Amino acid sequence: MKIVEIKILRGPNYWSVRRPKLIQMKLDLEELEQLPTNKIEGFRERLEHMFPSMIEHRCSIGTRGGFFERVKEGTWMGHVIEHIALELQTLAGMETGFGRTRGTGKEGEYFVCFNYTEEDAGVYAAKASVAIAQSLIDNVAYPLSDDIMRLREIREETRLGPSTGCIVDEAVKRGIPYIRLNKQSLVQLGYGIHQKRIRATIASTTGNIAVSIACDKEETKNLLGAAQIPVPKGDVVRTEEGLKESINRIGYPIVIKPIDGNHGKGNTTNITSWEQAVVAFAAAKVYGKNVIVEKFITGFDFRILVINYKFICAALRTPASVIGDGKNTIQYLIDETNKDPRRGYGHEKVLTQITIDQFTQKMLDEKNYSLETVPEKNELVLLKPTANLSTGGTSTDVTDEVHPDNIIMCERIAKIIGLDICGIDIMAKDLRTPVTENGGCILEVNAAPGFRMHIDPSEGLPRNVAEPVVDMLFPKGSTGNIPIIAITGTNGKTTTTRITAHIAKTAGFKVGYTTSDGVYIQNQMMMKGDCTGPVSSQFVLKDPTVDFAVLECARGGILKSGLAFQNCDVAIVTNISADHIGLGGIETMEQMAKVKAVVPETVYPHGYAILNAEDDLVYAMKKGLNCNIALFSMDENNPRIIKHCKNGGYAAVFENGYISIMKGAWKIRVVKVTEVPVTYGGKALHNVMNCLPAVLSAYLWRKIGIEDIKLALQTFIPSVSQTPGRLNIFDFKKFKFLVDFAHNPAGLQYLCDFVSKMDGEPKVGIISGTGDRRDDDIRELGRISGKYFDEIIIRQDKHLRGRTASSIVDLLVEGINETKTKDIPIEIIYNEKEAILYAYNTAKTGSLVTIMCDVVSEALDLIKHMKETEDAKV
Repeated sequence: MKIVEIKILRGPNYWSVRRPKLIQMKLDLEELEQLPTNKIEGFRERLEHMFPSMIEHRCSIGTRGGFFERVKEGTWMGHVIEHIALELQTLAGMETGFGRTRGTGKEGEYFVCFNYTEEDAGVYAAKASVAIAQSLIDNVAYPLSDDIMRLREIREETRLGPSTGCIVDEAVKRGIPYIRLNKQSLVQLGYGIHQKRIRATIASTTGNIAVSIACDKEETKNLLGAAQIPVPKGDVVRTEEGLKESINRIGYPIVIKPIDGNHGKGNTTNITSWEQAVVAFAAAKVYGKNVIVEKFITGFDFRILVINYKFICAALRTPASVIGDGKNTIQYLIDETNKDPRRGYGHEKVLTQITIDQFTQKMLDEKNYSLETVPEKNELVLLKPTANLSTGGTSTDVTDEVHPDNIIMCERIAKIIGLDICGIDIMAKDLRTPVTENGGCILEVNAAPGFRMHIDPSEGLPRNVAEPVVDMLFPKGSTGNIPIIAITGTNGKTTTTRITAHIAKTAGFKVGYTTSDGVYIQNQMMMKGDCTGPVSSQFVLKDPTVDFAVLECARGGILKSGLAFQNCDVAIVTNISADHIGLGGIETMEQMAKVKAVVPETVYPHGYAILNAEDDLVYAMKKGLNCNIALFSMDENNPRIIKHCKNGGYAAVFENGYISIMKGAWKIRVVKVTEVPVTYGGKALHNVMNCLPAVLSAYLWRKIGIEDIKLALQTFIPSVSQTPGRLNIFDFKKFKFLVDFAHNPAGLQYLCDFVSKMDGEPKVGIISGTGDRRDDDIRELGRISGKYFDEIIIRQDKHLRGRTASSIVDLLVEGINETKTKDIPIEIIYNEKEAILYAYNTAKTGSLVTIMCDVVSEALDLIKHMKETEDAKV
């Protein structure tokens, strides 16, 4: 068997809307298609031996051990690989459990889908699961522990840290969307103009000056000392001579640390001799030229967290250590401590496993200990110089023990430094009494303080410290959202998107929108090309100037990566017709409808899905939706419209020459279609239809009035810049050129209906077929052309997509011959530019030349150049 491809789905998708993070692996079983699991001797036993914890996989049977039962009965290897991939991640500390395995439509080929928590780990699990399955089939040994360890490493390398992660989780719980902006800890919370950013626990509200001060330990100490905050005596030194002078003044014991270090890097504590001081000085110099020498303050290490200048919580921190029993070595005691189920690799559990490093060795050397030393009973052996949880330290919540004076002092410190998220390190005998009275000192003030010690303390009450951060960033219940109108369907998406965006712009919003020809921010093109996928949607949602998003969502992006958003306010489904059938595992119109239905399935419960009442597949989507439904139709007497409105629903219809909104039994006439330029006086009925859901979406969003909608429709002028590739008409001296992006049978039928109402004889069509479509779809293009055009020029797309040019031409000619009622001259000119030039040079006076263009921008540029050249000759 072999992996054909692996896709990472990051948003709502074909397989699941509520579980958006999925790996989709296309797997070719090859000869294993004929070998279900019950025909492979010993397979079940080997699988159970390697993965005994799979007993919890219930599978479709629904009971404990259900999956093993399926394996015993006989199931295909794709299904087994799905379960292995899930279990691998779970064993590596990433809880997963959702999977689907379905045929692609090709014998022996399957889509194996399963969820992930970290996408790089998901991809690794996909590949490893195939290798594991093959080893089980071949009955050969496999190093499973290596895969589990590598998955843990990937998780730690790529996941958000516990501090950033808990803020994101709190935001999601409140309905605030997020976008991870890099592979590290930079995250956007909210969309568009309402977005805020966090990097670890530094927020976009945190002042740069405050962070700079906190990173300069000497400047921090000076500011605090000037405000009568107790700080340890000390100096900043650059040389060993300066170090000696400082020690002579302060006296031992001392602490040496870099002036701009963090997380305890380069720190050495409790230095009692010149030899130790020289080594510590060199260690600190690694992180900067300037080094702080301070009096070592004895006591306990406390961390106070202040958010938005309010005291939140406090923790007692203890460095990694073991307690002697008088019998066993330090190494044995470390190993036993690491067996604590609360300890894990990296940040996967409450505590981190203790590792032996240079700092551990140094601390042991100072006591003339080694890992083989047997400490006395109840002797505390410290293994790290600092109390960081990431090096095996522990934390105890002491929030309820903090004296009110200490709370006031810490809130003052946050204000003095200017940090809205502030971690304050205090060395004192306790926090029950004022630090100013018990001899304690403020050691450091930290920007980006870690939250792990507070959200998962070793002892004491966990504190939801992410809540006040989110409260600060999004006060008064704000969710950081902007209105999102998402548009999908087969035809009419781009025009509907542009009309909807124009309505919102007319109403005063700063609109970002995506289309098949580009991404626009406030009507300026930012990206060019087919921009209907999640990357383009995210571009709009990331833009800090946008307060209204209109997003065209095409089939390709949904299948490749899923949607870029988890929820939208309004979704429009224009229609479902035969296009792209047979691609990407979508073999039927019903499957295509399921792809498009992903968009309305993301609508908020209070939002609206606007569905085409004339399209059976679109109308049927209403059954699976958890939101309000609105309909549109070109016929106000459509039974579905009548029933819907009778029940108090909303609809948009074309009636008596008007675009109207039906509101229960009431009718609101918005505008006469002859006043809407994009309908070409009502001749372009498909554009009348495109206006209906656009009008209804603006109206239902409640913040755009009828007058703004009417004005927008009256000022939406079809043109090369406003609607490129959509009914662009060029008036040459002798004839007219009509350019349109119609590329499937339904689109061409709409175009030809419009052409039949236009003046101009003869009617010339420049047509083509797309190579990756079904034979009959290409023939249908020929059939439609044979009915409406008097002369036909057949050209070819730039990319033939798996066919030969001659085979496409043959199918088009077959279709033309089926429907033509007279002799139709046919010219075959493969190059689009040459076909356009030929049509221009041979055009008869009064003729109308219509082109189904491939690359819209190139065709328009050529025709505009010809028009400008002709006009210049006058």
